[in-house]
Amino acid sequence: MIDDGADRAGPPRPRGGDPDGGATALEPVLLEIMRHKVEAIADEICITLLRTCRSVFVNEAADFAVGLIDLEGEIFGWAPENKTTSVNVPAAHTLEVMGALEPGDAIVTNDPYTSNAMATHLPDLHVIRPYFHGPRLVGYGWGFIHYMDVGGRFPGSMSPHTADIFQEGFRIPPMKLMRKGVLNQDFIHLFKANCRLPETNMADLKAMLGALEVGGLRVRDAIDRYGVETFIASQGALKDYAADKAREVLRLLPDGTYDFWDYLDDDVVSAVPIRMRLRATVDDGRVHFDVTGTDPQVEASYNIPTAGKLHNMLTRRIMTFICTHDRTIPLNAGTFRPLSMTSPAGTVLNAEFPDACAVRFSTATGFNDAVSGVLLKAAPDRMAGATAGASFTFVVEETNPASGRREVIFAQIARGGMSAYRGSDGVDVRDVTMNTMHNHPLEVVEAKCGVAFREYDVRPDSGGAGRWRGGAGQVLTLEALHDGTTLVIGGLDRIRFPPWGVQGGRHGQPTKVIVDRGRPGERSLGNESSLTLDRGQTVTMLTPGGSGFGDPFERDTEAVRSDVVLGFVSREGARRDYGVALTDALGVDAAATRDARASRVRPNTGTDFDFGPERAAWERVFDDPTMLALNRGLFALPKALRQKVRRRIVEEAVPDLPRAGYGRLDEVLADADAVRGRLKAAMRRAFAEHGVEGHDLAPPSPAAQKVA
Repeated sequence: MIDDGADRAGPPRPRGGDPDGGATALEPVLLEIMRHKVEAIADEICITLLRTCRSVFVNEAADFAVGLIDLEGEIFGWAPENKTTSVNVPAAHTLEVMGALEPGDAIVTNDPYTSNAMATHLPDLHVIRPYFHGPRLVGYGWGFIHYMDVGGRFPGSMSPHTADIFQEGFRIPPMKLMRKGVLNQDFIHLFKANCRLPETNMADLKAMLGALEVGGLRVRDAIDRYGVETFIASQGALKDYAADKAREVLRLLPDGTYDFWDYLDDDVVSAVPIRMRLRATVDDGRVHFDVTGTDPQVEASYNIPTAGKLHNMLTRRIMTFICTHDRTIPLNAGTFRPLSMTSPAGTVLNAEFPDACAVRFSTATGFNDAVSGVLLKAAPDRMAGATAGASFTFVVEETNPASGRREVIFAQIARGGMSAYRGSDGVDVRDVTMNTMHNHPLEVVEAKCGVAFREYDVRPDSGGAGRWRGGAGQVLTLEALHDGTTLVIGGLDRIRFPPWGVQGGRHGQPTKVIVDRGRPGERSLGNESSLTLDRGQTVTMLTPGGSGFGDPFERDTEAVRSDVVLGFVSREGARRDYGVALTDALGVDAAATRDARASRVRPNTGTDFDFGPERAAWERVFDDPTMLALNRGLFALPKALRQKVRRRIVEEAVPDLPRAGYGRLDEVLADADAVRGRLKAAMRRAFAEHGVEGHDLAPPSPAAQKVA
């Protein structure tokens, strides 16, 4: 809070900072000074929060972000210390509905629907504090924390197995958390009564309020030194600066239209994959995303509430592209100005109330891999391949032997490998291309909950083979030390559709989850949200490897030898995937390598991408024109019918369709022509019953597709 003696302040101005509606131009040196000043303020908020929060989701995993919001409700100051990339925070609606604010006020919300997509799922609590100079509102401090539990059906409030948001936890519409510096005790009582970890949650909430108070003090210092007009003028000027620099980077992309799509394995309610389709149009440094043709919302928590906006959940990879090619760009809302989006309501990328959304990050990951695909089509030398696509989070629920209470403890994050790009291998066991959350020290986890880690290592041969190798995935085995230990697993995917290879590179190895590996009763799992273990039982996670880039038989033989020595590639994998033979002393056998590389048969996928056998089999039946036609028919139906009709059509076409991890698509779809015949009949029959005419299902012409 900044309060220079004013008792009240008027409502926030909806646009602009200057009271006369004008803008104060800043000369370049002063603009650069203000850029670093607001970043330093945001950084101090960030570090204060990091050092005062209690939960491991913050002080170990760093699943939080903070920043400064301007009078238009947009981020203008971003903390370089932030470990997430939620820069494009749509706060304007929340500020508008709250109306006039006073010194000492604070706003809180976690509800995606009433905040108009400021929040994206219930565990993320957003807090905003207004900053004043005298009676004048000069901006806001903002932050969110992922809370370890906010109620709902499942411990940790994160499971795909929820049908609507009411099952996911305690909803908080935008409301006053503080009034004139006094906590809203009615809210506090309700919040503590509706979560499993009230003490930890309240400690984190107070830490956020304190960190934003520190931000207010630093804003006051900046205004004292540079003046209020300069501080307010810098808000728009910094966004303009970022917009210009971002557009210059995007001019690296050739003008044109590029299509790509990617999948989630299934929607957990059924075995039907979820497809996210993207058409990107590039025009002189402006990029328009059109996600028309994406699958409708599902009856699980994979939906993303974006309110139809170009949301930060959907822009992570293009932000990676922009910031990689110009590391001097200030991170703020202006970075997104050259971008625009068409996003029809009712898809998994534009969920409508009351769609469940707790595990929306899995869908965002799949969509951002589609963004990578269009960028690779436009500029293949300037982008990496797909993300690992699976970043597991483990939450343990167990009985405290002292108190007898069931307790929830965040245990660990398991990472896959980062995909390669031209000129560089992917990073092993550390794919941070969607967020940079930290994994936890194993000793800390074992001290807090009744599990022991028995294996924590790289996964050999998991990285996609290529001239530049995909990063290796991880092997993580944990053992339950008590009976009735419940392990809640979030973020499972890429069991069926692995990270795809690029430009002759091979796909990474898919996800595997194995209970009691190497023991009697060993069994593999698919996308299960929770698992109860008795004492001594183990669960092993094998995370995906990143995709390879370029022909693996062109990889430097010494690099392959080094990979074998370090454990990233096996001897057998070196011979099979790279044509490199090694001696008993792990030297390169030059003659045998030359023969192996000369005699190999080059795989021909018919595309610049190696999608793996299950996706190839799926798309021989469910190709792009068919899926566009299917979704046009589904969106002609009422929302309540779409998923039921979708499942009916697919299951009539493929009656033995297995869940991911419990069967292979290339086996059940071996007779693609027969399946396509059943699919066509099922579509015609189902849509006719609901009055959707058959001609509406014809594939659109190429001209129509260009303007879709």
